[in-house]
Amino acid sequence: MRLFVSEGVPGCLPVLAAAGRARGRAEVLISTVGPEDCVVPFLTRPKVPVLQLDSGNYLFSTSAICRYFFLLSGWEQDDLTNQWLEWEATELQPALSAALYYLVVQGKKGEDVLGSVRRALTHIDHSLSRQNCPFLAGETESLADIVLWGALYPLLQDPAYLPEELSALHSWFQTLSTQEPCQRAAETVLKQQGVLALRPYLQKQPQPSPTEGRAVTNEPEEEELATLSEEEIAMAVTAWEKGLESLPPLRPQQNPVLPVAGERNVLITSALPYVNNVPHLGNIIGCVLSADVFARYSRLRQWNTLYLCGTDEYGTATETKALEEGLTPQEICDKYHIIHADIYRWFNISFDIFGRTTTPQQTKITQDIFQQLLKRGFVLQDTVEQLRCEHCARFLADRFVEGVCPFCGYEEARGDQCDKCGKLINAVELKKPQCKVCRSCPVVQSTQHLFLDLPKLEKRLEEWLGRTLPGSDWTPNAQFITRSWLRDGLKPRCITRDLKWGTPVPLEGFEDKVFYVWFDATIGYLSITANYTDQWERWWKNPEQVDLYQFMAKDNVPFHSLVFPCSALGAEDNYTLVSHLIATEYLNYEDGKFSKSRGVGVFGDMAQDTGIPADIWRFYLLYIRPEGQDSAFSWTDLLLKNNSELLNNLGNFINRAGMFVSKFFGGYVPEMVLTPDDQRLLAHVTLELQHYHQLLEKVRIRDALRSILTISRHGNQYIQVNEPWKRIKGSEADRQRAGTVTGLAVNIAALLSVMLQPYMPTVSATIQAQLQLPPPACSILLTNFLCTLPAGHQIGTVSPLFQKLENDQIESLRQRFGGGQLEETFDLKAKTSPKPAVVETVTTARPQQIQALMDEVTKQGNIVRELKAQKADKNEVAAEVAKLLDLKKQLAVAEGKPPEAPKGKKKK
Repeated sequence: MRLFVSEGVPGCLPVLAAAGRARGRAEVLISTVGPEDCVVPFLTRPKVPVLQLDSGNYLFSTSAICRYFFLLSGWEQDDLTNQWLEWEATELQPALSAALYYLVVQGKKGEDVLGSVRRALTHIDHSLSRQNCPFLAGETESLADIVLWGALYPLLQDPAYLPEELSALHSWFQTLSTQEPCQRAAETVLKQQGVLALRPYLQKQPQPSPTEGRAVTNEPEEEELATLSEEEIAMAVTAWEKGLESLPPLRPQQNPVLPVAGERNVLITSALPYVNNVPHLGNIIGCVLSADVFARYSRLRQWNTLYLCGTDEYGTATETKALEEGLTPQEICDKYHIIHADIYRWFNISFDIFGRTTTPQQTKITQDIFQQLLKRGFVLQDTVEQLRCEHCARFLADRFVEGVCPFCGYEEARGDQCDKCGKLINAVELKKPQCKVCRSCPVVQSTQHLFLDLPKLEKRLEEWLGRTLPGSDWTPNAQFITRSWLRDGLKPRCITRDLKWGTPVPLEGFEDKVFYVWFDATIGYLSITANYTDQWERWWKNPEQVDLYQFMAKDNVPFHSLVFPCSALGAEDNYTLVSHLIATEYLNYEDGKFSKSRGVGVFGDMAQDTGIPADIWRFYLLYIRPEGQDSAFSWTDLLLKNNSELLNNLGNFINRAGMFVSKFFGGYVPEMVLTPDDQRLLAHVTLELQHYHQLLEKVRIRDALRSILTISRHGNQYIQVNEPWKRIKGSEADRQRAGTVTGLAVNIAALLSVMLQPYMPTVSATIQAQLQLPPPACSILLTNFLCTLPAGHQIGTVSPLFQKLENDQIESLRQRFGGGQLEETFDLKAKTSPKPAVVETVTTARPQQIQALMDEVTKQGNIVRELKAQKADKNEVAAEVAKLLDLKKQLAVAEGKPPEAPKGKKKK
């Protein structure tokens, strides 16, 4: 093969470095040509670098050539690397092109150059620091490192443009720059001239536009107010003035929720958590919390929404856990299902149903799909070599075998994977294998198993993906993982296991086997819906009317994008398939991973014991949601975000707006006479509200949260500039101005309370109760900013929303969850609470019902406080207290919480 490069062309740097790494793997002839030489015969304009393959084909994309050389070196593709390459092309290159043009062509220096690329450099530095690895995609150098190094080298080889405070970036850049392939590439392209070698090339490039050079990072930036047209301002004022009359009627409540013809019907699922694992913060943000935000948003849009989840209860891990705890598999499932339900209830997850997979409906639907696949020739039989324990008289599933790892010699390797070296293992490869139950030595025997013939279904799957992906909101990692499986070609997958605990296989000769959990777990969505309503097929056999959103972490993608769709397509029964597959990356804990056994990290059952409210956890997890790449939970960052974004920004603004109404205007919203500046503020808030909608419609949950904080910052700045606390003491005109500023500010607070509802539902309800926001405005969010608190509206009692987190408090929690706490057990919980025979579901009332009850509790609480303050008759007070307690019980039931036991006075 032949590589064509040219001096002074920046794209040749990473290509030459990648070619140097591949030396010895393939014979590459490197030819230096002029930048004006036409190397590719079918291109009308000169193009370098170019790689001419032995087949005669050409590669002329820098990243494609680098990828080719890395694949020759034995590198395996991964989704994080691909995300970095996408970021490099869409975010880094525009910023870098601007910086190099300013430096080399226009002769600018210092911050004039660095300003356009600083955010991109900071993003790389933060990413390297967060994952605590020397390279962008992990412990070893990847394609992403070479491509980004090659792009950055012309600028960063001058120390003046490599900021000292970006220490992780500095270390990464120096490590790569000292490698021989990178040094040779730099010598070839720059010829000892440094960045000036690029001048002839850059002079022929178009001048960058002022908007180029901005990179996306996870941190908020100073908001720049957009330029508004007179039409935009006029439209915002018109919408504002219509107020509450713009709100459509509330959708009638259904029970059960079923699709409605002519409406948008949104079906939302969270990946089913495995029953015997207590979920940690990463599990919670990866599926249930992310899906909950979108479900709540869907309801605010008045879309017909059903949100479901449940525990995945069959499989080897359940049998193993049952052996460890001395319980039956059913008892394990009953115990941990309750634990899961309690955790999600505390986190305020608004499931319409939280079910489980150990139900007759699961057996019926799974077996029916299997029979349809079998009848249509999509199931194969094959012989598998497996370990059999003669003492237990059973074939052993992978998790029931332990032995010496054939790769690293670790003596307690499992039959599916070694915990020490991490390599996947076939159980028959283990040295000195032992049955985990009786510790005897198993023997290798042949056994028959069933396989799903994925190759025969591959064409149907490709056609379905071709129809589904364009215009959908599949996350990039979900698309990449799916395509990587298809690129390698699908293989038949075993769908049976030698276990007792699972869905029975309805086929002669396979009576002692059950379905493999990865085959029937995704069918759990259907069976959970079937336990919710006998009209479940209106959701799951109705692709024409139903929009299916599925939320999960990236390790679950193949089962939802390949296995279940293949099963459903093969069954040929018009099943609803995923329209939008939303996958997160991983959330790490501080500098490592969550580990229950080592006491590292916060698990769901522990969060409620920290004294930090559920809504604060929700906010922070959503703020750091790992959307584009892995992120990490940090106690220090939690403190900073709580104290800055919540306490000083959002909470400060909403509290001030309400307090001004109470203090200066007797609790009544004052008259508002809008100036042109006020009208512009209306338009800016409207634009940000519309941006929030655009982001959430695309399920960009983390970014939409930034829009809330942006509006709050606008509000704080508006109050600070106009100083209503001073104007209220001035002339009549000043007092009128104070009233306008206060009225507009409290209406922004009302809008924020609704925008917050998907993220922080309890805080949202608290704000709405304090402002006495009319019920219709609490349940609908339009794309325009309306005046929902008109002049004369009376608000309630205003109080602070957030508390400051202190350093010593956070340091104590850091130590507690850094491996210092004992492993949590639930034996005490099991002994102190009666164990139900079957716990089918946990259901909650609709948000409108809950809101109405919250309002009633607030009103009744005020009545009780007033009576006590007046020292009213004890019997009268007791009667009103009884009403309050009854309302609280109703609210607890509506929220799916167990009613609190009455609190008696302690005896002295």
